[in-house]
Amino acid sequence: MESNNSLEQTLQDGKLYRHVNSLIVAHLRDNNLNQAASAVASATMTPMNVEAPTNKLLELVAKGLAVEKDETLRGVSTAAPFDPVITTGYGSIPAPRTASVDFSSVNDTKGSSKIIPKHESRHVSEHKNVARCARFSPDGRFLATGSADTSIKLFEISKVKQMMQPDTRDGPVRPVVRTFYDHQQPINDLDFHPQNTVLISGAKDRTIKFFDFSKTAAKRAFRVIQDTHNVRSVSFHPSGDFLLAGTDHLIPHLYDINTFKCYLPTNFQEMGVNGAINQVRYSSTGGMYVTASKDGAIRLWDGVTASCARSIDGAHGAAEAIGANFTKDERYILSCGKDSSVKLWEVGTGRLVKQYLGATHTQLRCQAIFNDTEEFVLSIDESLNEIVAWDALTAEKVARWPSNHVGAPRWLEHSPVEAAFVSCGMDRSIRYWKEVL
Repeated sequence: MESNNSLEQTLQDGKLYRHVNSLIVAHLRDNNLNQAASAVASATMTPMNVEAPTNKLLELVAKGLAVEKDETLRGVSTAAPFDPVITTGYGSIPAPRTASVDFSSVNDTKGSSKIIPKHESRHVSEHKNVARCARFSPDGRFLATGSADTSIKLFEISKVKQMMQPDTRDGPVRPVVRTFYDHQQPINDLDFHPQNTVLISGAKDRTIKFFDFSKTAAKRAFRVIQDTHNVRSVSFHPSGDFLLAGTDHLIPHLYDINTFKCYLPTNFQEMGVNGAINQVRYSSTGGMYVTASKDGAIRLWDGVTASCARSIDGAHGAAEAIGANFTKDERYILSCGKDSSVKLWEVGTGRLVKQYLGATHTQLRCQAIFNDTEEFVLSIDESLNEIVAWDALTAEKVARWPSNHVGAPRWLEHSPVEAAFVSCGMDRSIRYWKEVL
C-alpha cells in the first residue's frame, strides 16, 4: 500500500514538473525570448509549441504571491518592503470595459470603423508655466501632471468629476489634492508605483524624485536618484522593484530602487544607438521594454538581460521617434514620430502593421495613445489645434475635436479604466475630457 502511494506521489510530482516546465517554455516563447525557451525546452524535453494561455505563468505566480502576502498579514514575518513607511495601496483595479482588441484577427479593410462617442472637456487647473506631462494611477483614481514651472499637481479624479457637474451646490470643489515642489528644472515625465502610493518624476535637473502622496503635508521628495543626464522619461517595472530612465544618454538606465544601483547592458557600445531617448515604457508583465529615440529608431529590450532584442531603425523616417508603448497583450507597439505619423508594429517580427495618418505633429513631443479598450487611437494635430481619433483596427479617422487649448496641447494621457483622458497645454492648462453620455 505504501509502495502504491509512493508511486502515485511520484507520478503526481512528475506531472506537476511537466506542467511547470510547459508554462515556463510558453512564457519565454510568448515574450519573444526564443533562445531561452529553446534551451529550457531541450533541457526538460518539453515541446516548443506547447499550448498555454497567455500570461498564465504570471497569473499563477501573482495568485501565489497574494496567498503568501495574506499569510504574512496573518502573522508570518517577512522582510520589510522597499520603504516600511509606505504601506498604503490603491483601490481595486476595475475590470476593463471590454477585452483588448486582437489586431491580428482583422485585415486592413475599410468601411467597418467604430464610432467613438463624443467627448467634452473642462479646464480643471493650470500650472504657472507649460504643462508638459501627465500620468494616471493604475486604478484610475489619481492623475499627476508635471510642468515647466518645476511643480507636480496631483488630482483626485472623483473631485474632477464633481467639479464638472453643472450644479455643484456645496461650494467650489478643489480637484488638486497635492502639489509637490522639489525639482530645479522642468519636469519631463511621471509614473505611479504599481502597488504603493508613490509617484516618481524625471526632470531636466538630472534627477528622479520619489513622492509619497499618502501624506497630506509632504511637499518634497523622500528619495532622490541623481542621474548623469537630463531624465526625459521614467517607467516603473510592474513589480515596483525597478525603474527605467530614458535620458539624453543613448541607453536606458535601469535602477534597482532598493539599492539605487544603475545597470547598463555590457555591449551597449556595439548597439549602433545614436540619439537620446524620448520615451521608455515597460510592457505589462515587465518581460520587455521599448524606447523611442531621437535617432528615429524604436528599440525593443529584453526585460531580464537588458539587451536590445530588436531595433526598428528609421521607424519614422529621418524624424525623431517621440513615443512608444505596448498594447495590453504585449504583441504590438504603438509609436509616434515627428514625421506626423502614428504606427503600429508587431513585436514578434518588427513588422509594420498599421499607420494612422492625417494629423500633423512635427514640433512638440506629443503622444499617441490608445483609449482604455484599445478600440481607438488618439493623437494631436498641431496645425489645426485638434485632437484626432482613429479606429484602431481600420486606421480610419473617426473624429476631430477642437482641443480648446490656446495653441496645440503637448501631451495626452488616457485613463486606464474608463472613457476619459487628459490634455496638457502650452497654455499652461490641464483639460479633462470625458465621454458625453
